[in-house]
Amino acid sequence: MQFTKFLLGLIISGIMLMLPFRNADAEQAGSAYDYSFTTLMDEKPLPLSQFKGKVLLIVNTASKCGFTKQYEGLQKLYDKYKDKGLVVIGVPSNDFGKQESGSAEEIATFCKLNYGVTFPMTSKQQVSGDNPHPFYKWASQALGLGTSPKWNFHKYVINKNGKLVEYFNSNTTPDADSIVNLIEKLLEQN
Repeated sequence: MQFTKFLLGLIISGIMLMLPFRNADAEQAGSAYDYSFTTLMDEKPLPLSQFKGKVLLIVNTASKCGFTKQYEGLQKLYDKYKDKGLVVIGVPSNDFGKQESGSAEEIATFCKLNYGVTFPMTSKQQVSGDNPHPFYKWASQALGLGTSPKWNFHKYVINKNGKLVEYFNSNTTPDADSIVNLIEKLLEQN
């Protein structure tokens, strides 16, 4: 009987450790506006502060992934809401399965020809591991354990004030109600 209680306690503890928990100090952890990327093709600065007052959906992408077809949904989302204040930002990364090995020109051409991508794309970045881009390090710390990208097409949502609101894993498609409803809600807020 005691062994069963002990085992049950271990199982519950293990489950609790696997659940993401939010950093209570995330509000004090800064803002997305503190970070900058570089544009994909011309390698110009892409400070997130230029998008103040907009809702951001930041997605690490890859051209040779089972989730690559999400580019289509990201573009549709961007087309539908860009005039209302949504900015989708694609962040190519070769971190997962080496599925983004192409050059900047190859990535841009692939996205444009296959999915008609017009939303901003950054230069290729590391989004996980020991040395992620500072934005990804901040996002993981701000939202807490278990919220960092585990694969391509992980999504972070930033509100109009630069605060990290939510994340969605790779399996959550851009047209999922959870993403669309959150974006619509954030776009309506001042």
